Amino acid sequence: MGHRRILGKAVDFITGRMITDTDDERFRQKLARFLVEKKGYSRKDIQVKRRIEMVIEGKKVLSMVDFIVRIDGRSVIAIRYGPGSIVTRERPALAAARIVEPYQIPLTVVTNGVDAEVLDTVSGKVIASGLESIPDKNSASGKSEYTAPHSLSP
Repeated sequence: MGHRRILGKAVDFITGRMITDTDDERFRQKLARFLVEKKGYSRKDIQVKRRIEMVIEGKKVLSMVDFIVRIDGRSVIAIRYGPGSIVTRERPALAAARIVEPYQIPLTVVTNGVDAEVLDTVSGKVIASGLESIPDKNSASGKSEYTAPHSLSP
């Protein structure tokens, strides 16, 4: 993990728990507020900091999805935040959205807190750009029926 400033403690907007306040966490908190206040999701629709555990070359590796947006009990959007260039975050975010659930989450969002790309998880193609292009709850609700399984064959 790179250099980050620790600014104290803060209350997580979604969970209400105390968290470490960093510059990156402030962007995550703004994004959480945006999802609730502008996009119409409730706090209970959003799962935060979903961990993914993998074993690569015999070593346990942890990865994280910042937000999983769920509608009707199904994950429909995986959101990964990272500072800097969002293009460099596409592949890891898509990989996470493809394995974090027993099915592929239909939409993947990569964001640096200022800009965003919405990607179709199956094709990996960018289908929209900008924070405003993140689907609102009404738009995303149609994606909750998406059930594409993991593809285990090459």
